[in-house]
Formats: sequence, C-alpha cells, structure tokens
Amino acid sequence: MGAHETTTTRGTTIEAVDGLPAVRIVREFAAARQRVFAAWTDPDLVARWLGPRELELRIDGWDPRTGGHWRYSNWRGGEHVASFYGSFHEVRPPERIVQTFTWTDLPDGVSLETAVFDDLGESRTRVTVTSLVDTLEARDAMLGSGMEVGVREGYEKLDALLR
Repeated sequence: MGAHETTTTRGTTIEAVDGLPAVRIVREFAAARQRVFAAWTDPDLVARWLGPRELELRIDGWDPRTGGHWRYSNWRGGEHVASFYGSFHEVRPPERIVQTFTWTDLPDGVSLETAVFDDLGESRTRVTVTSLVDTLEARDAMLGSGMEVGVREGYEKLDALLR
C-alpha cells in the first residue's frame, strides 16, 4: 500500500491522514458500544482478537485505566516474535481510549493512539483509531510495514468474538 493511498478491505479502512504524520483506521462492528469497548479493555478478550491469526498474543501486563500501562508479546509456534508496550493516558468508558504504542525493537518510534467508539444505534459501533507518529516518513513506514494484515485479521477475529 502506498503512503498516500486509502485501502478498504472487508469493511476496514486504513488511510494516511493528508498532510499529517498520522494513520486512521475505521471499522464498524455489529455489537453494542459497551461490548466493543470491553473487547478493547478486558485483557482476556484482547488476547483473543488483537493481531494476525498466525500469532498468539500473550498479555504480560494490562491496567486499562487513565494512568495505567500495558505490555504484550506475540508468539509463533512457541517462539517469541515481538513485544509491545505503552501507557493508557485516558480511558473513558465506553467512548474513548488514548494510549501510547511502542514496539520494543524500535523504542524511539512511539505513537500516540486515540480510539473513539461511536454508538450507531441498533447494536452497531464504529471504531476510529488514529495513530500519530513524529514524522511523515514514520507514517509512511507504518503504512508500508504490512500492518494492515494484522489489523484486518484482528478485526475479523473480533467480529467472531462479538457474535
């Protein structure tokens, strides 16, 4: 995917925010906002849906409150693949989560992520996640990293979990 393109796959839109070092991901879910928000904050649920199908996600720490922190790792066939960590800057159920996101292999590459949960009525929720990084080059690298596979597959797993 090119840096300035928008891609929509199976209802998930991933796009560069024009002129800003940010990526926006938008997806609707067939579930009430409270349930979708819970899937974002309950560590047992997060471990079941976040990331690509081929990886196991292990929660190493999860404190989803304003001022809390999180840490998780990805595993494939019993072998460690990657680890990530961050802080919850704001958790406002069931409306909004603001957190940092850092890949341990790139500790200077911290992003600030804001997830907004919009109640669309009739047990439908739209989630908009905006990830802000420090440069346009970092944004373009994020878009070129293949991250859309993990986002799309994770959201498909979340669809199944919410059923």
